[in-house]
Amino acid sequence: MIPGIVVRALQTPVDAIVGQVQDTAASPTAADTATDVFSTLGDEVSSAGRLLFEGDWGGLLALLADGFVRATASMLPRLLSATFVAVALYVLYRIALGAVDRLLKRGRRVSRGAHTMVVKTLRVLGIGFIALVALSQLGLNVSAVIAGLGIAGLAVGFAAQESLANFIAGVTILLDRPFQVGDWVKVGETDGRVRDLSLRSTRIETRNREVVVIPNEQMVNQAVINQSAHLPLRVDIPFGVAYKEDIDETRKVVLGTVRGDDRLEADPGSDVVVTALNNSSVDMLLRVHIRDASLAVPLRFEYTEKIRKALGKADIEIPFPHLQLFIDEAKGLEGLRLGRDGG
Repeated sequence: MIPGIVVRALQTPVDAIVGQVQDTAASPTAADTATDVFSTLGDEVSSAGRLLFEGDWGGLLALLADGFVRATASMLPRLLSATFVAVALYVLYRIALGAVDRLLKRGRRVSRGAHTMVVKTLRVLGIGFIALVALSQLGLNVSAVIAGLGIAGLAVGFAAQESLANFIAGVTILLDRPFQVGDWVKVGETDGRVRDLSLRSTRIETRNREVVVIPNEQMVNQAVINQSAHLPLRVDIPFGVAYKEDIDETRKVVLGTVRGDDRLEADPGSDVVVTALNNSSVDMLLRVHIRDASLAVPLRFEYTEKIRKALGKADIEIPFPHLQLFIDEAKGLEGLRLGRDGG
């Protein structure tokens, strides 16, 4: 109802201009005008074809010039009305879109992805509405246009089922909110930060500064690890020592490497645990906690090097895989002297 009132209010000055252009006071309806235009156009095309067949070039040019003038005089009022209404509605649309944009930015519970999607949707709906109103001012049957668009949209929907599935998945992501723009996530082999969330896809910038575009349907149908959802994030740095080394002494040396690092959380603090007893080593983990998920991989690389240097300085052996061979009843080797020199 409100758009109809706005259109009628905006059309008042345009009707005054139309009254000066038209020869009669009574103005035909939109349907009658459109019918008259198409009927006149058919007659003009028929006359032009006859003159062209007869070779009357002068008459043909005169007919075209006269038809152009009459068509312009007939359509000018409606063109002015459509232009005026379209411009006025576009100004109102920009004002309303700006207000919605500011409101969404102030909302604390509105994610950046939801904000972007809502604004883009309103843009499409707003421009489409303005176009339909302008076409109605030109005398076109808007109902028939909408019906045609509905049938075409149904056909396109069957042909583009994948795009429709991605759109529905995008809406699901916005409602479920498994991640937001700016979060660090792992999706399959992809590890990076969510840079953008659109109606069709999610863009993730990897730690190598590459942008991976993943369809929203895949984001919904596979496991997504959100490293930013629950901070502080624990980072595990694995290492191993020889069986002959003292575990408590190893723990003391390794924990000394994290002392004074402001990037690490004091609560919960860092610790060193034994994880497995392998064939050649005692496997251990240095566990630290951080609040900046972007530091997870760099810290893992950094502390792997620090642990290697600290254990070497403390003369704690980091073993490599090796085998011990025991030969029972090897009488053929009796009397041989085996040494490092092979003699």
